[in-house]
Amino acid sequence: MRAIVMREFGGPDVLRLEDVPDPAPRGGHSLVEVALAGINYADVHARGDSYLAPVELPYIPGNEVVGTVDGGRRVVGLCRGGGYAERTLLHRRVTWDVPDAISDEQAVALALQGNSAWHLLFTSLRLTAGETVVVPAAAGGVGSLAVQLAAHAGAKVIGLAGSPEKRKLAQEFGAHAVVDSTAGDLTERILEAAGGPVEAALEMTGGVTFEQTLAAVAPRGRLAVYGFAGGELASVPTRTLMERSITLSGFWLPQLYADRTALPTSMRALFDAVAYGTLKPLTGAVHPLGDAARAHHDLAARTPAGKLALDAAR
Repeated sequence: MRAIVMREFGGPDVLRLEDVPDPAPRGGHSLVEVALAGINYADVHARGDSYLAPVELPYIPGNEVVGTVDGGRRVVGLCRGGGYAERTLLHRRVTWDVPDAISDEQAVALALQGNSAWHLLFTSLRLTAGETVVVPAAAGGVGSLAVQLAAHAGAKVIGLAGSPEKRKLAQEFGAHAVVDSTAGDLTERILEAAGGPVEAALEMTGGVTFEQTLAAVAPRGRLAVYGFAGGELASVPTRTLMERSITLSGFWLPQLYADRTALPTSMRALFDAVAYGTLKPLTGAVHPLGDAARAHHDLAARTPAGKLALDAAR
């Protein structure tokens, strides 16, 4: 089969198309004929050897796919690598049948990014109606879904985005106000847009952006961290956390893979929301499998909006 293989760590150009053997059968897993493989920042970290889980070379990236099993049953699921390929293995515990009303492009946006958005808001932040929440990368994969989910839950959403086009998208998805995420006075802009400190915030950039977002969180507020897309891990200011009684939590979706109720609950809620029209995954560019390096270049430049994916048949 064809697959994208990394034989060294580095830039996007280490992603090369090769012919490799099919995955060996494994207990509890199903062999999936991949239609689309989702692209995520986790793949960028795996490529650069900065991922939270160790990566052993050679390595096939990709942590989510939509495809078919058993001769045609459409499924979407999560994996720990192996997704950038024509075939991969999915554990049955993190594999879900895709409803007929949901497209492959929508489904692949829900597996990793949809579940992350849902649990960041409702498990980590425990967001409730009437609260104000900051959502970064508000026109991106996780961000665009989080904006919609939070707004539908009755929260006031302050979206962060780096371009006028992306800020416009965030507003269309339900953000009550949008802020330029590249602004040097980010804290002041969040406070102005929110009308004061916020009860809850998400953060995925790291470095100075983490510090500026934390500074906008109200006493007894909550901040959930789920990435460091800027490449710089933040130093946790414990004095600030204590002085303002702020709850700081980290989030990594694979910690929920073994939970028998967490992901089935969120997937059901996400499928229902899409079917009812209250959640619209922002689907982005679909690249041929062999163009994985180009897709990673685009992702690193933060030029695309919405979910990027690879078409395993092209």
